[in-house]
Amino acid sequence: MKKTSSVLILLLLTLAVYWSIASLMPTYSADIDLERDSFSTDRALAQVEAISREPHGVGFPAHQKVRSYIVSQLEKMGLQTQLQSGYTSGDWANLSKATNILARIKGTGKGKALLLLSHYDSSPHSSLGASDAASGVATILEGVRAFLAKNEPPKNDIIILISDAEELGLNGADLFVREHPWAKDVGLVINFEARGSGGPGIMLLETNRGNYNLIKEFTKANPQYPVANSLSYSIYKLLPNDTDLTVFREKADIDGFNFAFIDDHFDYHTAKDTYERLDKNTLAHQGSYLSALLDHFSNLDLRTVRSLKDSVYFNVPIFKMVSYPFEWIWPMLYLGMALFIGLLVLGIQKKALNGKDILKGFVPMLLALVINGIVGYFSWGVLKSIYPAYADILHGFTYNGHAYILVFVFFSLSICFYAYHKFQLVKTPNLLIAPLFLWLVICGLLCFYLNGAAFFIIPVYASLAALYILINQKSPNGFLLLFLGLPAIFIFAPFIQLFPIALGLKMMVASTVFTTLTFFLLLPLIIRLRNKRGLAFLSFLLFLGFFVSAHMNSGFNADTPKPTSLLYVWDVDKNESRWATYEKVLSEWTQQYIGDTKTRPQNLAENTISSKYGSGFSYIADAPTKEVAPPIIEVLSDTVMGTNRSIKIQVMPQRNVNRLEVFTNDTPINKAIVNGIALSDFYLKERRNGKLVTHYISDNDTTKLALEYPVEATLELTFYEASNDLLNNPQFTIPKRPEDNIPMPFVLNDAILTIQKMKFE
Repeated sequence: MKKTSSVLILLLLTLAVYWSIASLMPTYSADIDLERDSFSTDRALAQVEAISREPHGVGFPAHQKVRSYIVSQLEKMGLQTQLQSGYTSGDWANLSKATNILARIKGTGKGKALLLLSHYDSSPHSSLGASDAASGVATILEGVRAFLAKNEPPKNDIIILISDAEELGLNGADLFVREHPWAKDVGLVINFEARGSGGPGIMLLETNRGNYNLIKEFTKANPQYPVANSLSYSIYKLLPNDTDLTVFREKADIDGFNFAFIDDHFDYHTAKDTYERLDKNTLAHQGSYLSALLDHFSNLDLRTVRSLKDSVYFNVPIFKMVSYPFEWIWPMLYLGMALFIGLLVLGIQKKALNGKDILKGFVPMLLALVINGIVGYFSWGVLKSIYPAYADILHGFTYNGHAYILVFVFFSLSICFYAYHKFQLVKTPNLLIAPLFLWLVICGLLCFYLNGAAFFIIPVYASLAALYILINQKSPNGFLLLFLGLPAIFIFAPFIQLFPIALGLKMMVASTVFTTLTFFLLLPLIIRLRNKRGLAFLSFLLFLGFFVSAHMNSGFNADTPKPTSLLYVWDVDKNESRWATYEKVLSEWTQQYIGDTKTRPQNLAENTISSKYGSGFSYIADAPTKEVAPPIIEVLSDTVMGTNRSIKIQVMPQRNVNRLEVFTNDTPINKAIVNGIALSDFYLKERRNGKLVTHYISDNDTTKLALEYPVEATLELTFYEASNDLLNNPQFTIPKRPEDNIPMPFVLNDAILTIQKMKFE
């Protein structure tokens, strides 16, 4: 291959990789003056800014302000709103009083209604909630406004549900599905969510049946930038992550679409989830989804979206959505295997292939795969040992996480180029047999265990076509080989960055292995590049360069602040007070309280108020005793009926509190009712670590417990009552955090916590 064409092909290859990622979502441009019947990102941004000025979790002062603002915006459109309030505990025994916002646009027909869904509460306690989920609320407000401006009545009713208490356990959605009369009218849900502050909105389905008709109609709706694939759908079904839409699927058998963006995960649930950090391209992407789907599904008979069949589907540039039925999965695999065997026979007949060189082809493949797999697997552990403070970023995705993805991608490319440089004397067709055999094995396993990824066979077909050309031609056209490499680039390049973004840097092994496997599919083109050793060296230099860049940005500053935590913990029964923190590496701000006398907690971390990642306190230190008013715990009744003992208790706050959590010893609880809400039998049997219930308190409400357990057992209850006012409580003089610190998310923080026990023998 001539030097000039090699350079050009490399440039085109790099451009294709860039395009495969850049083409996933639109590019924002100012559109405040856009026609009134079109979705305007600028107008939606104004809604985000208004909603996300203060933390507005359930029970927070700004929570009601945000609710009133959303109601006013809906009424400004001429819609009649209603509020639905009530206690609910969801499936996680997280009790709260949720207040949903509802409105309805009347359609001309009598079919099922389309429901637009997002939530307005932010995560406790410091998150401003700009992305999660003011972006979703704003998308709906602006999308509905533009839809109404067209003055074209839809066939289906459109229900707008801005739910509450999603962050606490999908409670608002649970309340709507269980108790609201409109729930029975819903035929399809479109939900907007976020788990970061940027990146493309990814479509994830929720259905109890097949996805065939949902994908067919989604494709007909023709969103301009669809990002969806059945691999994500299959993985999503295996993971414990839920959204409000999950409640509709599980409890009402209603299908729907999630649209969620997950990049810049480090902002998720933090004080940095702000209007300024929300990616405008991302909001434009969410708007493009709603505009297309609202027009289509508001006029479709929603009974037709149900199907028992499944589709394999994926997005690619130009073609947008590609899908085919599950019935094709095995025939397509068998076809790939038949083509492989046929080409193997043809190559041997034409003497382009021979057994000795085919076996040699396994060596660079296995060498690259093993080295890159090992490096990727241990990368996160090594990074945390070099930078211990990374352990305090509980998301598992650091501020410089994108640089680390490039670090390990270029390391993997360096190993791949060098491995095949050492075997460049082996004829190209022989080197392709081992990777194609491996890919067919992978595709076969996916057909068995993860059939949503069956579309991985498509790039294998292209590589088989390239093998056919190489068997028949000594010097094939490099641009033709590049064209045959495009399916691998367009399909797999986004996955290389997506896995560690979605699952944290601990999944860097997915990036290194995917990079390696994609490299194998591009071998027909890459092997013909002359200076593979030079490309290995260039890739290694880029690896070092991005590692230096990541290192230079590994510290903390105002834009990339360190998560910090501090609590005041008073054990009422023992009259012992402690400072406590979840930090593994203490900040200077925390150090002034935890100090040099810090110790590792022995019992304090056990059954302590729950957190998303099961985090316990890392350090404690003695603290002065303050006059904190503990709750009054009152036994209302204690009776024995047959083999069961029933007790009723009420816990009354004596200060302004945000949260009460109750744990038990290992005594089985047969029945539990909290503020009139019965905890499910399934939860009571499966509950872990002794947690009975978490009550996220509004208006300093009393918690009333009614418990039933075996009469012969001894029941011990532990009550954790928390208020999020450590930094502004007049009894304490905690200085404001420095600008390079933020409250640590996912754990109780900046709180005054009291602990009390009660035993029933």
